[in-house]
Amino acid sequence: MTPTINAKIRVVMGRKNAKMRESGVLPVVLYGPGIKNLNLSVLDTDFDATWKQAGASSLVTLNVEGEKESFRVLINDVTRDPLTGKVLHMDFYQPDLTKEIEAMVPLVFTGESVAVKDLAGTLVKNISELTLKALPQKLPREINVDISKLATFDDTIIVGDLVLPEGVKALKNPEEIVALVVGAQKIEEELEKPIEEKVEDVAQVEKEKKDVVTEEEAEGKAPVKSAAK
Repeated sequence: MTPTINAKIRVVMGRKNAKMRESGVLPVVLYGPGIKNLNLSVLDTDFDATWKQAGASSLVTLNVEGEKESFRVLINDVTRDPLTGKVLHMDFYQPDLTKEIEAMVPLVFTGESVAVKDLAGTLVKNISELTLKALPQKLPREINVDISKLATFDDTIIVGDLVLPEGVKALKNPEEIVALVVGAQKIEEELEKPIEEKVEDVAQVEKEKKDVVTEEEAEGKAPVKSAAK
């Protein structure tokens, strides 16, 4: 069932929007191909409920007071207060339903991994969201990733393993690893690896510098040092 949200035409603009937010009303904009832009407002409680259902990739039915027909829109460009996380602004975008679009869809990891439960392994999530391409009405809210197939440290889940709805394709290498389980020792090795690499890089740079100086001196290009007086 498609989530529904109600909106009103907004006449308040600019700095006055702050007072709207204080009263629990969000300023929003509706736009898209073939329609006129509308400045709207919605109740923040209505938005929160709709966002939980639809996210950024599922269509929402938007009813605007005074408009005869509803709009089928995506929630786009959500702006939040960096301190409180409260929504400050967002847009409703009505796409062309006959053309494919791209959208970022979150991955939701479900199930229980034997490698985590019985082998004391650590689940590593290499990808948390995926760019999908499809007609707007076919885009899912989220993609479930069942980690129960991760029974050993050799098992992996790749992009090609993900079950996508019909007509939906992932814009990522199908061989790219989504998730795997590693042992405690492997985690420690990975944590130490960047430090070792940096030390080796510094040593290599110092060696190259010495080699350059030696070549310059050998060719007589190095600056001549004055004799000590």
